[in-house]
Amino acid sequence: METLKVSTKSSPNAVAGAMAGVVRSEGEVMVQVVGAGALNQAIKAIAIARGYVENGGIDLVCVPTFAEVEIDGEPRTAIRLVIGDRNVTDPSRAASA
Repeated sequence: METLKVSTKSSPNAVAGAMAGVVRSEGEVMVQVVGAGALNQAIKAIAIARGYVENGGIDLVCVPTFAEVEIDGEPRTAIRLVIGDRNVTDPSRAASA
């Protein structure tokens, strides 16, 4: 599954376009964020992406999980959002990702 990393400085419109493209081609995408600002940008992007794909009959759903990652040698807690079509995505897969 493709992973997009979103930061506080990420453009929600650009992230939404990337999300929509990956969901259309692969069925789902994982978005990884660290911090409240990055999560805010990712959530805005999901809302925008829903509009991009709705005409194609795709109903986006988001399944959040926590993950431990290392950034600059420091352990950090990230949030991973598995985003896919409600009619196709198996939420149980998010827990194992």
